[in-house]
Amino acid sequence: MSQEAPHGLRPVLYRSYPIGTLALMDDGTGLSRVFFCQSGSDRPAPQGETELTRWAAAELDEYFSGRRTAFTVPLSPRGTPFQLAVWAALRAIPFGQTRTYGEIAAGVGRPKAARAVGMANHHNPLLIFTPCHRVVGRGGSLTGFACGLAVKRALLALEGAELPHAAPRVSPPPTPASAMLPGPNPHTGGHPYA
Repeated sequence: MSQEAPHGLRPVLYRSYPIGTLALMDDGTGLSRVFFCQSGSDRPAPQGETELTRWAAAELDEYFSGRRTAFTVPLSPRGTPFQLAVWAALRAIPFGQTRTYGEIAAGVGRPKAARAVGMANHHNPLLIFTPCHRVVGRGGSLTGFACGLAVKRALLALEGAELPHAAPRVSPPPTPASAMLPGPNPHTGGHPYA
């Protein structure tokens, strides 16, 4: 169906969308990776396209233009049995709706595994096609999304999802390294590490 690039890397189709550049890869049987490319970052594989990545890109074009609510391209994610179960549950969330991490955990038979669902979302190899952006925190708060909360909010708005007007949960800014250094140690003549 497609040709192999040198060193076994399959070609990647890079395409610009309203949220930024997405990279699409397949493994010969289904779409295997869709990921966000930061501007100016190195591209991990040779540029090219296959029948499957063209199909996926056409469906994304329709999604972003508001003409597609479900995807039909074959998918081929790789993960642990738990991750695969979570990703299947994400694909079952209807367009324009959201579910909480706890609801997904209960749906895969692990009601106390909401944090593990969050980690499975973090490792989701098929951005948008496996809609981890439809998973929200308890009470509908927007939480963790690898591409950033602005992208998550934009995808949910595109789908017409209703969200509570609660402010998104924001992590505090990182503490500068200089603030974490120990002060002078009076027992060592003032040297902080002695």
